[in-house]
Amino acid sequence: MARHHRRITRAAAVAAAGALVLTGMATAAHAASPPETNTVAGADERSGGSTVRFATFNASLNRATAGELRTDLSTPDDVQAQTVAQIIQRAHPDVLLINEFDHDPLAVKLFADNYLARSQEGAQPVRYPFRYIAPSNTGIASGFDLNNDGQVVTVPGAPGYGDDALGFGAFPGQYGLVVYSRFPIDVRQVRTFRDFRWKDMPGALLPDDPATAAPADWYSPKELAAVRLSSKSHWDVPVQVGRDTVHLLVSHPTPPTFDGTEDRNGRRNHDEIRFWADYVRPGGGSYIYDDQSRRGGLRPGSRFVIAGDMNADPVDGDSVSSAANQLLQSRQVNASVIPSSAGAAEAAVLQGGANATHRGDPAHDTADFADTAPGNLRVDYVLPSRDLATAGAGVFWPETTDPLSRLTGKYPFPSSDHRLVWLDITPRRA
Repeated sequence: MARHHRRITRAAAVAAAGALVLTGMATAAHAASPPETNTVAGADERSGGSTVRFATFNASLNRATAGELRTDLSTPDDVQAQTVAQIIQRAHPDVLLINEFDHDPLAVKLFADNYLARSQEGAQPVRYPFRYIAPSNTGIASGFDLNNDGQVVTVPGAPGYGDDALGFGAFPGQYGLVVYSRFPIDVRQVRTFRDFRWKDMPGALLPDDPATAAPADWYSPKELAAVRLSSKSHWDVPVQVGRDTVHLLVSHPTPPTFDGTEDRNGRRNHDEIRFWADYVRPGGGSYIYDDQSRRGGLRPGSRFVIAGDMNADPVDGDSVSSAANQLLQSRQVNASVIPSSAGAAEAAVLQGGANATHRGDPAHDTADFADTAPGNLRVDYVLPSRDLATAGAGVFWPETTDPLSRLTGKYPFPSSDHRLVWLDITPRRA
């Protein structure tokens, strides 16, 4: 969740010069270190290597100023980055989405080389020869008064700048996203949807100005011509896994809060999630166009995994009530396997507060938010298509008696207020 109730910082922002990063040089695997705990099965422990692990992690690898993340990652000594890297090494995903990673292609490489490829406290290094990064809408000046406070802020970092940007961010590039993969990415077939206008979604939940009688008029016609649906971006990243092409569908919808009665963020969150529900439903995405002007949704019969911090819990929290269920109840999505952890269930009891009134199963929570409100929530998802065989799932949230609980910790968190969420699939073999 960006600008969380208990957050190191908020999520959003874009890189002005965004392009993809792809490397094809594989390196020799390191020998596995003895596992410190059984919190999660490592790569060598999973069905003899017959499964493929997809994961999402809002890692809070965002910084307050442009270039700061690159500086922090230029040496292997940043404590937070070490902790984040160790969580990734302990979970050892094969395909990983990181949310809240400031957009910087060099920073992507530095994190891989200086942190993921180096053992963190005895954990097995992980190497990703394939990586993808592209621009997002966060931190891009819109030139409009999008929060209707009477002023247009166009200076990055100035008070109110983020609320008037195309996606919330103090500077272009803050709170981006990146994909790391052990398997080849078909870059030529990647689709990005950063430019898709919110108004072009049929039946969009456009916000309404409660001070007027006209409906859905929070944004002026000129603003609607500029306002984009994605607060960051939506990417369709095809990953070649054995005989399968698995479309990794990634995004990071805006948090459904930090607004007023018009609920502009809550409505945008709902529609950012709806985008994927329409995209994977045969015929449902006919209105969609990508950044290369190609139209339509995912080809029927394609296999996919939807991943990201959706900033919406199925039953608790501040989101529009149906937001997350647009995916969880989709006929195209297999939502029957729910990642869980004993640590999340324990945290809800120990922290109390809003957690005591939640209706959802606390074992399914993926983020540790303020105990007053909204409490811990399930907001991070890895959702496979119905034709993908699943072999397990989990949330990296160790109980307090587990030595690895030091990696997730308590506020102020040593890594992130979100937890890494993983899902194992069994692909078809060549």
